[in-house]
Amino acid sequence: MKQKEDFDFLCVMTKIGLVFLLLVSFTIKAQNHIKVYFTQPVDVSISSGLNAQWLNGATDDTLVAYINRAKFSIDIAVYSYDQSSGMANIATAVNQAYLSGKKVRWIYNGSSGNSGLTSLNSGIKTLASPTSANYGIMHNKFVVIDASSSNPNDPIVWTGSCNWNKEQVTNDENNLIIIQDQSLALAYLNEFNEMWGSTTITPNATLAKFGPDKSDNTVHYFTIDGKTVECYFSPSDHTNNHLINLINSADNDLNFGVYTFTRQDIADTIAYKIAHGVVTTGIMDQYSLGFSAYNTLSPIMGNNLKIYSDPNYIYHSKHMIVDACSPSSDPAVEVGSHNWSVAADSKNDENILIIHDDTIANIFLQAYKASFNRLSGVFPACTINNVEDEFQDVQIYPNPTNSEIHLKGFDGNIHLIEMVDVLGKIVYASSKFDSSILIDVSYLNEGIYFLKLKMEKGTVVKKIIINK
Repeated sequence: MKQKEDFDFLCVMTKIGLVFLLLVSFTIKAQNHIKVYFTQPVDVSISSGLNAQWLNGATDDTLVAYINRAKFSIDIAVYSYDQSSGMANIATAVNQAYLSGKKVRWIYNGSSGNSGLTSLNSGIKTLASPTSANYGIMHNKFVVIDASSSNPNDPIVWTGSCNWNKEQVTNDENNLIIIQDQSLALAYLNEFNEMWGSTTITPNATLAKFGPDKSDNTVHYFTIDGKTVECYFSPSDHTNNHLINLINSADNDLNFGVYTFTRQDIADTIAYKIAHGVVTTGIMDQYSLGFSAYNTLSPIMGNNLKIYSDPNYIYHSKHMIVDACSPSSDPAVEVGSHNWSVAADSKNDENILIIHDDTIANIFLQAYKASFNRLSGVFPACTINNVEDEFQDVQIYPNPTNSEIHLKGFDGNIHLIEMVDVLGKIVYASSKFDSSILIDVSYLNEGIYFLKLKMEKGTVVKKIIINK
């Protein structure tokens, strides 16, 4: 009982620190940024203005550069690290940070080799994940830098699909996402501390919580650089449900690339969207063959489903791009370490981000199209389906609101209005209205909602904020 009380106290103190640091951050203007990189060549021919960036073998150098910029702390949770010749020396960079006074902590997967850890300074504290039969793997690939800095422009989150070895950073298909935002960094820090069992430099194996032992105790919704960002950790946050909700949100187009795809429920949801007119393409790695998900989608998708079958390398990305060709329909990208498998959702430690933004969606589409074409795929034409102009005269007010929303100025072009919450649940729907409508939202909880105005040419999505 004492151990549970200690851990509860740890969680409370972490949250108190989060609130304090967010209050402090108002005294300094934060410059939040999202950067995306890829380990393989991209196709900028479909760029909407901001080109995707291929690191061309410099993934490890980029990581070292971020480690070198740390001022106070570096918290690493990565599945595997194996240093080899031809790579920038990650251990050397971490050692230098430690010797210069930075707080360094490292969590790794206990059932992986992690030969690179032998080069770490003996003073750096590390913690292996469990190796029991009831646990899966610590599959995260994230780094949190300076999360608790008094300057909100310091904290960085590095995440994505890439492990730290020569093949992963050079030859395998991977993505990286680097976000400068203190609130997100603190959420990742909270997750790290739960696995570490302590907020101190020394891990507490007694209080450490991994996999199914963890609780849902992190913030999930953020506004970063003007973009709505969702953050989930497996298995406590039921990540698979959020993947299905995102698929269900697709109105126009859906593209996915996944290393391990074995979830039948995800395959069934994709099949449903295809049947209802959503243009869909996908990439699976060779190790997804033979499972029911592939058997379900292959006959439906035909040449729009490609298998990465290089015997020497793997398609290691795990991401989904929704409505990138329909900027008015809430384009979004899901990215992280989470494969579409039962173990990822129920036993492993994983993380994902869902970023609602047309530019980020287009950046990922540039990389995805290049991958799809390398597999001899013919990528469907991405005709930008922007129906925003159809709704220039529509008035939606007040927003934010606490009781009701007024819509005025639309005509017969709109045939359905829906409001959904961030989980994709429909909380309001109407297909009968004149030139104005009043929506009562007084019964809804505070938070972010999406108002979908649907017509034959497409869907316009408006973000609604409810404050109580």
